[in-house]
Amino acid sequence: MRTIGLLGGMSWESSLSYYQAINQGVKQRLGGLHSAKLVLVSLDFAEIERMQTCGDWDATAELLGNAALQLQAAGAEGFLICTNTMHKVSQQVQAAVSIPLLHIADATAQELVRDNRVKIGLLGTAFTMEQEFYAGRLREQGLHVIVPNEVDRAIVHRVIYEELCLGSIRDASRSAYLSIIDDLVSQGAQAVVLACTEIGLLLQQEHTKVPIYDTTAIHAQAALDFMVGH
Repeated sequence: MRTIGLLGGMSWESSLSYYQAINQGVKQRLGGLHSAKLVLVSLDFAEIERMQTCGDWDATAELLGNAALQLQAAGAEGFLICTNTMHKVSQQVQAAVSIPLLHIADATAQELVRDNRVKIGLLGTAFTMEQEFYAGRLREQGLHVIVPNEVDRAIVHRVIYEELCLGSIRDASRSAYLSIIDDLVSQGAQAVVLACTEIGLLLQQEHTKVPIYDTTAIHAQAALDFMVGH
């Protein structure tokens, strides 16, 4: 089993989901008393959120790059950034270390292409929905990306930072998200990508008939493939 590194804490609620999913996956694949060989460096999300708000992405890149060096020094053979938004600085973070970064958008695109989902709705932070670092990576794989309108983007973003990152799960917010998903489907979306690792805490496939792609679960599966193979 290879050792995987996790850059977590962004937020810790979703990092917990990663830890659980990867360990459950190792148990399913290897059986017995097996558990995941992993290294976790957990950052203070409040510090990163301040940098995001100020637009100081160079500082976030330096912070995550230093954390990735810690993972490498601790024996990680590959690593994940356990958040979608911070993949904005993935190239700088990868450049800081010699071990491979398993990119969350690449893993997600592979799942979508495999399932022949060409037109997809994208839900995430405002950074993820409005900038090209994520959607552009999906488009490179031949996918057509649809994002919510400005008002709906603000709702999605607010719920993430003011509720989900604080561990608050509200039925009213789930209903609002489902309404936004319905609008994306009306624009031709064949599936919806939950491109924020916290959204899976609020929405699961049981809540809608629209195919949902939870990037946390997909990323964890990519980690498992790297660690122990298919």
